[in-house]
Amino acid sequence: MYKKDFEIRWSDVDANGHLANSAYLNFMSHTRVGFLNEYGFSMKKLIEYGIGPVVFSEQIHYFKESFLGQTLTVTLTVSGLSDDGMFFKFEHNFYNQKGKHVATCDILGAWINLKTRSLIALPEYLKALVAEFPKSTNFKVLTKEDTRQSGKKPQDLD
Repeated sequence: MYKKDFEIRWSDVDANGHLANSAYLNFMSHTRVGFLNEYGFSMKKLIEYGIGPVVFSEQIHYFKESFLGQTLTVTLTVSGLSDDGMFFKFEHNFYNQKGKHVATCDILGAWINLKTRSLIALPEYLKALVAEFPKSTNFKVLTKEDTRQSGKKPQDLD
């Protein structure tokens, strides 16, 4: 499990005085970047391979409020990967300074080719690094069908 600590700042709270939805997303993003860096997916390495991560969905469940000045620990575990490395699923959990579970979030995403802007399987070098990611107890091998489970489809305005 990867962990990162954050102090809730003034800019992280909303009009209700608790941690804003956008701050949860920012803390998770910062945690993912730290995790990826630690496992060899630095920005320099991604640019070298011409790939970048994209998020398809983030589903957050809130359990307790968090407030200004509190410290949160944000964790990351890998709960799914496709065989070709294209798709990934991460689980983030938020804990207050007393170790109480305040929120959880599942994030589903993939890798894209930055030139063609299309989904791409990971090159063998990066695929070998992904194989070393620590996996959660509910880890699953992902398929393309897993990325469509929500049933949501684009509905353009006419």
